[in-house]
Amino acid sequence: MSSSDEHRSTPAPTGPDSTGTRVSRLAGTWFPLVVLVAGAVAVAVPAPFLLLGPAVSWLLALIMLGMGMTLRTGDFTVVARRPWALAIGVVAQFVVMPLLGLGLATLFQLPPALAVGVVLVGSAPGGTASNVMVYLAKGDTALSVAMTTVSTLLAPLLTPLLVLLLAGNLLPVDAGGLFVSIVQIVIAPIVVGVLLRRFLPRLVSRVLPWMPLVSVLGITLVVLAVVAGSAAAILSTGLLVALVVVLHNVCGFGLGYLAARVVGLDESSRRAVAVEVGMQNSGLAAGLARTHFTPESALPAALFSVWHNVSGSVLAAWWSRRPTATGDRQDDTPGAQRA
Repeated sequence: MSSSDEHRSTPAPTGPDSTGTRVSRLAGTWFPLVVLVAGAVAVAVPAPFLLLGPAVSWLLALIMLGMGMTLRTGDFTVVARRPWALAIGVVAQFVVMPLLGLGLATLFQLPPALAVGVVLVGSAPGGTASNVMVYLAKGDTALSVAMTTVSTLLAPLLTPLLVLLLAGNLLPVDAGGLFVSIVQIVIAPIVVGVLLRRFLPRLVSRVLPWMPLVSVLGITLVVLAVVAGSAAAILSTGLLVALVVVLHNVCGFGLGYLAARVVGLDESSRRAVAVEVGMQNSGLAAGLARTHFTPESALPAALFSVWHNVSGSVLAAWWSRRPTATGDRQDDTPGAQRA
């Protein structure tokens, strides 16, 4: 039996009655609260969670592996059907957030290590939880999935380049090292996930319903690790950095929405772009900061990891009560199913 035949004949236990689906949905519902509690615990009692530090890259790779297993060619049909919307979203992602991060770091006169951390968060690709937030916000889920995927695939090139250009005068930036790290943490696991889906569809169909739960646990462990590693800095300078993080995130939401509105995108697309721009892969930023800069540089990413999941949930809940004039676009592609 060919791989394609096996894929067609394999029942995928991903329906509403799947145990994995139900457990993953429950985990997703409580995810913002879990992350918030994890961050507070890691600040209060950091010592036990410092042991998780070396595992951050592996945890991020596991999350990216899950993303790779969900990808289908249908996820990219939005590129052909609405390239303008996708281009606006991706450009806003890699222009608004890096420049906003640099502007806030300069405005609040952050020390170089913290300023680099803010720029690094702003230069990261879209956050892994953004698709769920867009779905809950009655946004364009297909566009959200495409934006997350494309920004993640562009990250090995754009993230090091942006950090070098915007923060190279603050601290030495090893752009080549950043590139290699992103390929190892992001691209390689995604490729493995895509190959697993192609050649082992039966295995993937059994695993996929549980991957949202795995991602929630993985992100929670990453938050515990990076917050614990920055606990002392949070207690000493946390209020100022927290203010910068909140402004970075909230302004990202607002400017992303504004950019989409200015170019004439419909309401559901505006919501998708707003969430994608405002929510960053802060776990990746924290891992890169720990590896290539100082521990203090990971502080903005540590705080962002906690805050943007809370703010994203609040924004999604607010929008969920306000229907879009053009109707929801949550099932345009197979990728919408993973939300």
